[in-house]
Amino acid sequence: MYRNPLNYLPSMLTEKQIEDQQEFERKCISGGLEKLRNNTTKLEEKTYASATVYGSSFVNSILPHLIAYIDKKKEKAKKQGAHLGVIVHKHLIPVESDLQSLLTCKVVFDHVFSPVAKKHSVTTIVTAIGAAIEGECQMRYYETECPALLATLKKNYWHEAKGTESKRVSIQTLMHKTNISPWVHWNKDTKIKVGMFLLDCLMEISGWFEKDHIRKGNKTIKIILPTEKVIKQQDDIMRMAELFSPLAKPMLIPPRNWHALQDGGYYLNDLVKCHELIRRSKHQLIQGEIPYQFINKIQKVSYKLNPFIVEVAKELEEKGISVGKFRPVIQHIIPPKPVDIATNEQARKEWRKSAAIARNKQAAEVRKSCRTRMTMDVVREFEGKEYYIPWSFDYRGRVYPIPNLLTPQDTDFGKSLILFNEGTEITEKGMEWIKFQLATTYGLDKATMKDRLEWIDDYENKALVERVWRDPIGNIADWENADEPWLFLAACNEWYELFYEHRFHTHLPVAIDATCSGLQILAGLAKDASTARMVNVLGSEKPQDAYATIASRSMEAIPERLRPHWDRKATKRCVMTIPYNAKPFSNRSYIREAFKDKDVDVEKEELTSCVSAVRAAMEQVVPGAMDVMKWIEKEISRYIKAGNEEVKWLTPSGFPVTQRLMKRETKIIQTQLMGRCRLAVAGSEAGVDLKHHKNATAPNLIHSLDASLLHLAVMDVDFPIALIHDSVLCRATDMCKLSTLVRKTYMTLFAEHEPLTDFALAIGAEENPPIIGDLKPEAVIDSQYFFC
Repeated sequence: MYRNPLNYLPSMLTEKQIEDQQEFERKCISGGLEKLRNNTTKLEEKTYASATVYGSSFVNSILPHLIAYIDKKKEKAKKQGAHLGVIVHKHLIPVESDLQSLLTCKVVFDHVFSPVAKKHSVTTIVTAIGAAIEGECQMRYYETECPALLATLKKNYWHEAKGTESKRVSIQTLMHKTNISPWVHWNKDTKIKVGMFLLDCLMEISGWFEKDHIRKGNKTIKIILPTEKVIKQQDDIMRMAELFSPLAKPMLIPPRNWHALQDGGYYLNDLVKCHELIRRSKHQLIQGEIPYQFINKIQKVSYKLNPFIVEVAKELEEKGISVGKFRPVIQHIIPPKPVDIATNEQARKEWRKSAAIARNKQAAEVRKSCRTRMTMDVVREFEGKEYYIPWSFDYRGRVYPIPNLLTPQDTDFGKSLILFNEGTEITEKGMEWIKFQLATTYGLDKATMKDRLEWIDDYENKALVERVWRDPIGNIADWENADEPWLFLAACNEWYELFYEHRFHTHLPVAIDATCSGLQILAGLAKDASTARMVNVLGSEKPQDAYATIASRSMEAIPERLRPHWDRKATKRCVMTIPYNAKPFSNRSYIREAFKDKDVDVEKEELTSCVSAVRAAMEQVVPGAMDVMKWIEKEISRYIKAGNEEVKWLTPSGFPVTQRLMKRETKIIQTQLMGRCRLAVAGSEAGVDLKHHKNATAPNLIHSLDASLLHLAVMDVDFPIALIHDSVLCRATDMCKLSTLVRKTYMTLFAEHEPLTDFALAIGAEENPPIIGDLKPEAVIDSQYFFC
């Protein structure tokens, strides 16, 4: 019997259970601290201190000041006419100051905070700065001389495992094999002078470093040391980072309840203060009663691991076989050395090349397998245990699990590992939902309910499910190409054991999703029957497909040569994202990618025509939705221009939303060897961001309402439930009740409330909201495909 979460209070826990959880959390805290400190030490030892928490913080804060200072110094040096002026003119002026600032900060922090004493030498540091600047100049020279060749060489020879010097040397070697004039290298004196100029700039503007002398034998060596000021700042930054370093894992007992006077979730959260009810928000407002009840209820759901999936994953991990999002470390063996490697130069070169390729591939595999390795480590820790998940809100009211592994909001593989700990007796209707889960995860997510339920009745499909269940490793080809292979595998196991092995209880989470959630909410806001019909708010014999409808309506306006390739896939991402205020520029990229998947090249003018056609078709098919977005953008523009910095509204569930979007200065620096670096300048809040408010308000209003829909629906749930934004999961036996609750809640949300009118009042709108009024929200009750 499932325990009613509202009556399942922490007082029912024993003192020993609470002590065990607190000890587990202490280990997570110490584990997080150890991980942070170990990572910091490793980066320092590898001369990458600029990539540490404190290094990144320092660089972000000094960069804009250093750029301005270098510009000023360059101008002054140009006028001096001395030898340094020649160096500045020839080697520093041609390179942007932002690039020089970034490289200078990186080199100085890497060297000064290295535990290797010789790296503190002034000569070593300035030479390294000069070499870094020269490397960028060398790559720019190749780009000027032969841009297409450089792009090809980068693509084929710049593996992620390579450092910047390795990248530079590899390109230099390959370029020298062509007829391009070789790069004329800077001499050591030039590198030192370039580096000294930039080092002096950093020291003068920051006050973070000072020169000193040490004796080494008979020599006096000049070194660079951090000042007391910067050491104190470093300690402060690391102390702050340590507060947020605890590892976030599932819990062994139900999380603490959230309420206005107490942090919820982890039992030691009052001490570490690193998890808040509302994420990344300065406004920890007291919530209404429903949001608190909602989040505390879903936190009381207990989970366990699926032993069938765990065993398959362990075997695939051992064999090094990837399936979908499951990526174990695949071993790339370094070939054995030739027996004549000492005397055969050609054999030695070939071996070194093949060994380097293997090492690069191995390094790439380690990175790609990171999430899978982390998941399997936590699987081994929680195998055979009951566990719980603490949750928190974002500022719009959407709920997220605090741990990032073994949760319903994981990858396909991660989600397949999860079962509800509380089972329930399977029913005839429940078996239909297992059939639904099988077909949907296999790839029939757009098929009719009848087709999905009958999929397993086909002899070949039934045989496929049996093969997969009996020998998933030997029959990987039967399930790895499913839309969601791991969830399909879990459904195969559940179906077969229930149907053939006569297991009577089910624990499998079955998921139903909203049909184009953004348009469903907009249909309710505008009371627009046309939009509602397109996204299954109104009932029909088969699921409506807004993407296919838009493709059909826009066909005549599409360039003729593209029409054979124009289908729902070409329009899907546009139609999906336009309700979230995606602009024509991103629409163009989505359509370009869709045609690229079909090996069709599209001209710029053709893309423009396609985007215009899609948006025009949406104006016809979903007029209410488009009008609501235009109205919101127009009224928000007025609201912000009137001097308001924040937009606030209250959702029907009582969740107060505060949207604060401020301009922040960011610096994008394009480097040849390190790629594109985007740096957020610390303390750079520079007024309200009107453009961001205009673009973000409609999507955030939609998200707050789909969150509110689930807050309200869960109030009447008395069985285990999990959530993925606009998707809900429960046991197959409970799905009919949950489906009904979601539909009733949508009806109530838009029949008993006027969210768009309430929003208009909240922002003092000058014009009445564009409510069409021909939709009766109660019609959703009879819509089979509203959530499916």
